[in-house]
Amino acid sequence: MTTFTPTDDGHADLSSHDSFLRGAPCNTFARLRREDPLAWCDYKGGQGFWSVTRHHDILELNRDSKLLSSARGIRMEDQTYEEYLARRTFQETDPPEHTRTRILVAKAFSQPVIAQFGEQIRKLCDDILDTALAKGSFDANKEIARQLPMRMLGQILGTPDEDLDWLVEKGDQLIANTDPEFTKHVLDQADTEAYRLMPFRSPAGAELYEYAKKLMAEKQAKGDTKGVPHLILQPDSHGNVISELEFRNFFCLLVAAGNDTTRYSIAASLFALANRPALMEQLRNGGDAIWETAPDEFIRWASPTMHFRRTATRDFELHGKTVREGDKVILWFVSGNRDDEVFANPFELDLARTPNRHIAFGQGGPHVCLGMWLARLEVRILLQEFVKRVKVLEQAGPHEFLRSNFIGGIKRLPVKAVLQ
Repeated sequence: MTTFTPTDDGHADLSSHDSFLRGAPCNTFARLRREDPLAWCDYKGGQGFWSVTRHHDILELNRDSKLLSSARGIRMEDQTYEEYLARRTFQETDPPEHTRTRILVAKAFSQPVIAQFGEQIRKLCDDILDTALAKGSFDANKEIARQLPMRMLGQILGTPDEDLDWLVEKGDQLIANTDPEFTKHVLDQADTEAYRLMPFRSPAGAELYEYAKKLMAEKQAKGDTKGVPHLILQPDSHGNVISELEFRNFFCLLVAAGNDTTRYSIAASLFALANRPALMEQLRNGGDAIWETAPDEFIRWASPTMHFRRTATRDFELHGKTVREGDKVILWFVSGNRDDEVFANPFELDLARTPNRHIAFGQGGPHVCLGMWLARLEVRILLQEFVKRVKVLEQAGPHEFLRSNFIGGIKRLPVKAVLQ
């Protein structure tokens, strides 16, 4: 994840967020792929888990929701059944329940619908880049990577622009709830028992829910039906509507997931351009073909969603070991995207890589990322506009990673840009 040369000793504690402070411990993942592709990992925060690290195994297991359930949580930490019911989004459900909810919103994220955002995204990029590049030296995460998905989030939710900074701040408190820079309620460092029934075990969930209720009341009064939240409130083909609790949790998911993963993909892309100058020339001179392959390669290399957890519904055998019913199974997508049995020279970017069978979006399973077409489009257009303007990009100081073994990314990236 976002490193050219991993520095871990090959025996990192995958349950520890601190193991990811210098990027994903890819030497550990490489060792596990070679020696122990279904590895039991102890976890001081709760029940231990199985780590699945090979690309092929992740693909096979991810598509089998009858064997591995999402309906007991998707993150590493343990949850009681009461906590699961209170906090779940449609990510934490299995088909057919998951499918019913997905159908309600999938059309809003389909490739044809997202393609219509192209010019709008390009205008946003123009404004973002004009402001950032005028400074010469700046934090590329704060001034560029954070800005584009944040502003697109407003379009998706149908929220006022003046609310976006607050929304992203609350989203960070949710999905980055293991990093003390983003929240006072650090999951493994603070007593979060009071918030155990809230999304991501964070009080930000309650704040976002109150915001969502007010937003939807105001939109209803105006007859405003723009935005995905309106879609999710509509009855399905059987006349069923989601509950108030389900809507709260879905709104929180949109705010958190709709911003962070694309932000960290963009940050990784800019880090790569700053440290591999040849990539800039390749993007500038590669013609239309390079833009068909480059976004997926940047996203593979970034791998912002590093894992999802599943729970075994019955005993099964894999690699000579027995996974028991109720065991937690962690699918390490970040490891699959560095599997050298699938990707030649996986720690470098091959912008013309094809086929590119990366699994950064959870491909192959029922939970494949709804926002994948939007993420690809945002990365493509942002980089197209960036290389038009910038001749040389240099890293101007140390970069810093998010403290998380769930969402991976560069949270601070000082750069200096020399314009064309």
